[in-house]
Amino acid sequence: MLNTLSGRFLILTSVFVMLAEILIFVPSIARFREDYLLSRLERAQIASLALLADDMLATELEAELLENAGVFNVVLRRNEVRQLMLSSPIPDPIEETYDLRMAGALVLIRDAMLRLATPENEIIRVIGAPTRDAGLLIEVTMESQPLRMAMIDYGIRILLLSAVISVFTAVLLFIAVRAFLVKPIKGVVGYMQRYAAAPEDARGIIAPSAGVSELREAEEALLQLQTELTQALKQRERLAQLGGAVGKISHDLRNILTSAQLFTDRIEMSEDPLVRRLAPKLVNSITRAVSLCEGTLAFGRAEEPAPTLSMVSLACVVEDVVDSETLAVGEAEIEIRSTIPTDMMVRCDSEQIFRVLQNLVRNARQAIASSGKPGEIVLDGSEDEEAWKLRVSDTGPGLPAKAQESLFLAFQGSVRKGGSGLGLAIAAELVRGHGGSLMLAETGPEGTVFEICLPKGDGTI
Repeated sequence: MLNTLSGRFLILTSVFVMLAEILIFVPSIARFREDYLLSRLERAQIASLALLADDMLATELEAELLENAGVFNVVLRRNEVRQLMLSSPIPDPIEETYDLRMAGALVLIRDAMLRLATPENEIIRVIGAPTRDAGLLIEVTMESQPLRMAMIDYGIRILLLSAVISVFTAVLLFIAVRAFLVKPIKGVVGYMQRYAAAPEDARGIIAPSAGVSELREAEEALLQLQTELTQALKQRERLAQLGGAVGKISHDLRNILTSAQLFTDRIEMSEDPLVRRLAPKLVNSITRAVSLCEGTLAFGRAEEPAPTLSMVSLACVVEDVVDSETLAVGEAEIEIRSTIPTDMMVRCDSEQIFRVLQNLVRNARQAIASSGKPGEIVLDGSEDEEAWKLRVSDTGPGLPAKAQESLFLAFQGSVRKGGSGLGLAIAAELVRGHGGSLMLAETGPEGTVFEICLPKGDGTI
């Protein structure tokens, strides 16, 4: 109950209404005190008028008039003459004097709060203007305890009434919130839960119907999200089916091409000059086809394990890459070298980073070789407080603009003729598994630079 929106709204409404009533209580209790004192002055004035009507009142009648008025004595000023109209013995000295004729709201509130905070019974003097201009002023002397008790009684009744009003108001708002807010919100949540349980079921897609504009916007946003997600799921399912079919085709095609590759060995031994001249091209074509099939199968399996992170000497990993690719250079004038500091340690999976670097170096080597010019490939590394950075730069011909647009997309980012475009896509995926990024830093006629950024943090916030 307390953890629900309507329950908390009920509690907050009760609290806010009570706070509002308390703010009203302070001036109300001050006004009650003023009315109480004015009523005592009015009673005292009536008692004094009775004395004016009959100048000789019995002592018993005078005491009764003072008791009914709730005062000890009455002083009435008429025609600049101050007259003690009624009097009785005062038990204690006068402690405070209050003049109601010129008292402002703040003064009345202050005096009321002080009176509530003073439990002692004191003798007070109250001065006011007579009703109907029956003199210049009227002054009475009275006890403060009856006034304080009357104020407390009035305050308790006000607080009880405020509590009833706050509870009643909160209950009404509770019902209204449940009807106009909570129920529609639960409906939206229900649609979300049904859709999550069965995205393919169209009945789980929400139909916006809320009358509240904010909820209507939320329902429309959810409808758009569900529609787009349903389409994406359908597309993903179709791509998965297509990928399975492509994988099966690639598997069978690879077996066929492997068999064909074996026959090329005998073709190369032919004495026919034309066959001997065309055989190497046939071998290269079949080799590229086999590589494409194997790359497609590897990418389609999506079985890349999560990286096993440990502190690794980057120089050792790069040295293996340089040695491996240097052997593949052949007769081309390409130099592959490393400037990685020997003491540079990087937190990574050494096998996966080896594959990433080897892929980048191989692409650079093939790009330089295709240009027919000498070239250089340099592997460099640096670090700061936040990340390790690895750079693979070459002096090749650079990447064409079209290739840059889809550089890290599978089957689309190939620059080399006959390439599958899987190498950079897989490399970028491996780097993302480390929480890092692979980006094209620069490219142009002077060469190309790829940069790998591996964060030093553990990914927590």
